[in-house]
Formats: sequence, structure tokens, C-alpha cells
Amino acid sequence: MKLFFRIFKFASPVGKYAIPYFICVLIYAIFNTFNFVMIMPILDALFHKGIDVRTLPTSMPDFALTADYLNESLNYLMYKYFGHDGGLDIKKILVILSGVLITSMFISNLSRYLSQKIMANFGIHTLKKIRDALFTNIMKLSVGFFSNSRKGDVLSRLNSDIGTVQFIVTNTIQVMFREPLLIISYFIGLIGISFKLTVFTILVLPITALVIGFIVKRLRHYAHHSQEAIGEMLAISDEAISGIKVVKSYNITDYITQKYIDKGTFFSNVQRKMASRQQLASPVSEFLGVIAVTIILIYGGGLVADGQFEASAFIAYIGIFSQVTRPVRAITDSFSSIHQGLAAGERVMEYMDLKPEIVDDPSKTKLVSFEDKIEFKNVHFSYGDKEVIKGINFTINKGETVALVGSSGGGKSTITDLLCRFYDVKSGSIEIDGVDIKDYYLSSLRDHVGTVSQDVVLFNDTIKSNIGMGKLGSADEEIMAAAKIANAHEFITNSPKGYDTNIGDRGAKLSGGQRQRLSIARAVLKNPDILILDEATSALDTQSEQTVQLALNSLLYGRTSLVVAHRLSTIQNADKILVIEDGYIVETGAHAELIAQGGIYKTLIDIQKFK
Repeated sequence: MKLFFRIFKFASPVGKYAIPYFICVLIYAIFNTFNFVMIMPILDALFHKGIDVRTLPTSMPDFALTADYLNESLNYLMYKYFGHDGGLDIKKILVILSGVLITSMFISNLSRYLSQKIMANFGIHTLKKIRDALFTNIMKLSVGFFSNSRKGDVLSRLNSDIGTVQFIVTNTIQVMFREPLLIISYFIGLIGISFKLTVFTILVLPITALVIGFIVKRLRHYAHHSQEAIGEMLAISDEAISGIKVVKSYNITDYITQKYIDKGTFFSNVQRKMASRQQLASPVSEFLGVIAVTIILIYGGGLVADGQFEASAFIAYIGIFSQVTRPVRAITDSFSSIHQGLAAGERVMEYMDLKPEIVDDPSKTKLVSFEDKIEFKNVHFSYGDKEVIKGINFTINKGETVALVGSSGGGKSTITDLLCRFYDVKSGSIEIDGVDIKDYYLSSLRDHVGTVSQDVVLFNDTIKSNIGMGKLGSADEEIMAAAKIANAHEFITNSPKGYDTNIGDRGAKLSGGQRQRLSIARAVLKNPDILILDEATSALDTQSEQTVQLALNSLLYGRTSLVVAHRLSTIQNADKILVIEDGYIVETGAHAELIAQGGIYKTLIDIQKFK
């Protein structure tokens, strides 16, 4: 129940939709019932072949919630507007009653349309609020969350699960308003026609509800497994499509396909169990309704045969009762959807409750400018129980380029992540101008840091938009100037639409060197005080590397930089080189000094055959 009310908060303001919905449903319920009651005067007209005006009431009858009141009211209106000496023949009576029926049907269906439109808008409104809140919260989470989560599962909760959650709100409103109002309206009509017969109707509804409740009891359990299976299928398909070259080159297409099929089989089996219970609810309730109608036919038919009940009233009664089971079935179907929504809601709220590991608080200060130095002081860091940074100490003075080299897995990229505060150190501190970076607002810290990495991240948008993300709102001239510094202007102008060319998913329409140069142009536009280069040229061929390196040299000039490099030729001019092994700094110095020491750095140089 707590989950239910929590989800319902996203529907606010409920009154904006619930009040007009209630009004429309009330009108629909009244006129929908009236349409069936109209069977009585129509049949009476047909059976009696006309009406003697002298028998019509000359005044409006006293109000009562009975079929007789409605019948007398219609007779009075015919006397008032159509009465004359003699009588009304059957054709004229049918024209009058048909006009009333058409008007009633129009009002009934118009109010039904408006109520459905209001409910559709209500669902869309709720869906948007939940989706916006969930996406906002996910984007606030720390990098560690995304490292430990499968993208497909995240996307499933953002799309499939949220789409199901909205049924909790819309179906609840329907269960609260539309179906009860229809049932009440129908029962008023039934009681107005015959109280005695209505007793039989009241007896069958609790039985129907108990049976249907038993059928849908397990739906939430199945729905939860169904939503999890969708997330896993999305994760498998996303990984397979993103890594299609690996899949093809290693001939694991059949393995990946079977993995997806197996998960799809599990999903289908769960869906079958859900469908069997969902689809069973309606036939069972309909069958129980037929049993009730049969009982009423036997009992009510006897009353008609004994002259205690008018045949026209009995037919109208049967017509109204046949509609009573529809809102009852709708309620059971709504509860089925609500159970599915709650299962999806648990998954959505699980992510909604996640909190970023790195947060700001009002006591922090803003990093206005970088003036002096960056210091790593006895920094330790662990991924879970595995310590990867083990008490390192070093300083980067303003304007210096410091390079990190060493074998893979030593902790080089982790050091850059710590400087960006993608993760927080476990002990020790990282200080900028003597202030721990934890004491700076996170956004102000990252405003002064720019990153160019081996894994270039570009978006399915234009070249101009991708570069412009370095500084939102930049003029075209600024973007073009940044592209020129990054040696990207020439290939951009040769593109089909120049700077307005769409580069495809993750820049798929560009070469590796072109993607990297756009990444550099984006960093140039940001113009950060502190620049991080994380193996920015390691994935490029020699020619592309030379072009990109020229762009990097322009970017590095006069800037404080932390460079992670495997190709040691790119960092020989660094002011300081740190050799990182197994989380420790094992050598420090300039290129020439480290060569002279003849240690690990020289070994790495020799391996790469640099002289």
C-alpha cells in the first residue's frame, strides 16, 4: 500500500483531472442507464398500438427513483407538447421516443468520450512526471552506478516499466469513479423497476468478485518476473548490437542468439501464465453473469406470467442487468493491470530511491579559478575489497604536463577519475590550491576540468551540436575556431552539410581520427584550466595519430594537464612522468632522467623500440 500511495503522488494535481472525469462519468452513467429504461415506453407503444391523450397525465408526477416515474414523466411531456383531441398513433409515438433516445445516446457517448480523453491525458501527465523524475535521478547518480549496472536493465525501467506503472493511476481512478458510478446507476434503475428481482442481482456480484480475485491473485508475482526478463533481454540485445564486430569476429553469433532466445523463452512462459489468468477472468465473470440472468429469467418470467410484472419492464430489467457485469469485469481487469503496475513500480522505485554516492551540501565552496597546484596526498582507493590506489603522493603545478605511464591495470585511469570526482578517495586527499576537492561544489570543479579519452563519446546529432556541448550556447564562430585548433575544420567543411552534418549513432559515420578530433574540439571550446588526456591516441593508426597529436599539442599549450599514455612517444616532452605499477608510484622524473635510471620506464621504452 505504501508503494501504491507513493506512485500516486506523481499524479498530482489529481483534482485537475479527477473532478471533470467524475462529472463526465456521472453524466455517462445516468444517460447510459436511461437508454435502457427507454425500452419500456417503446415496447409499451408497440404493444398498445398508440396512446389515448385522455389517459395521459396533465401534470408532472412527484419525483421518485422508479421506472414508473420516468414513464409518467415521458407521458406528461407527450401530453404537453403533442396532446390533442383523439390520440397519438404508434408512428408519431416512435418518432418522439426515438428522438429522446437519440438525444440521450448522444449525451451518453459524448460524456463517455470526454471521460476517456480526460483519463488519457491524466495517464500521459502521470507517465511524464514519473519518467522525468526517474531519468533525473538516474542522471544524478555517480559513475559507479553505471559501472555496476546493465544498460539494458536501466533502459527497461525507463521505458517498459514506467509505461506499466501508469496503469496504477489510471485504473485506480476508473475503479474509484467510473465503474462504481455505473454499477450504482444500473442498480438504481434495477431497483426502480423491481426491488424483489434486484435481490438476486446483489447476491451474484460478491461471488463473482471472490472468484475473479482468486484468479488474479498471482498476477503481481508473474508481472515482477516478466519485467525483470524484459530488462535482461534488453541488456543482451544492447550488448550484442553494440559489440556486433566482436560477436562476428569470434563466431559467437549462435551463442548470443541462443542466450537471447533462452531468456525470451522464460519471458514467454511467464507471459503465458499471466495471460491465462487474465483471459480467464472475463469469461468466468461472463459465465457467472449468464447464470444470474438465467435465474432472473426463471423467477422474473414467472412474475410476468402471473401478471405481477409488465413484460416491457422485465425486458428493460434484463437489458440493464446484462450491463451490470461489464463494470464488474472492468474492475477485475483494472485490478489485474494494477497488480502489473505495482510489480513494475517496485523496479522503478528501486532506482528512484538510489542516491548518488557523491553529493554537494550548502557548506561547500565554489572553485572560481585554478591558481597554483593540484596535490595528491597519500591517496588510497578501492573498488569494493580490491585496493587499486595505494597511498600515492604527487603534485601538478599550474601549467605543468604530468604523464602517467605503466602497465594496464596499474591504476592510471583511476587516478584521473578521482581527480574528476567520479569516485571519492577512501583515505588521503586530493587538493586544488590547498582545498580538498570534496569541499568544492561538484559542478564548479568539473567546470574547470576537461577530458579527452580513448573511448570517444559522441551523440547522434550534428557536428556543431557535439562540439557545442563543450560550452552550451556558443556562437558558430566559437565552434568553428575550436574545430580549427583541433585540426577538424577541413574534414567538417568537406562533409555533406558541413557543421550541420549528422554523425550517426556514437559518431558511426566518422573515422576514429575524426571522432577524436571532434572530442578535442569540444575540449578546446570548454577551455578548461585542467585537462585530462586518457590514452587519447592509443586506438588510432599512425597517420591519424599524427594529426590528432598536432591538435593535442595545440590544446595542451600553456595548460595544466594530466596525461595517461601507452604510446610513450607522445609524452616525452612532459614536465614530469610518473610510472604507476600495482597502485604505487615506482618512478618519477622527466623523460631523460628516467631513461638514465634504467628502470621500468626504460624497459617500456625499449619494448616500444623508441630511441
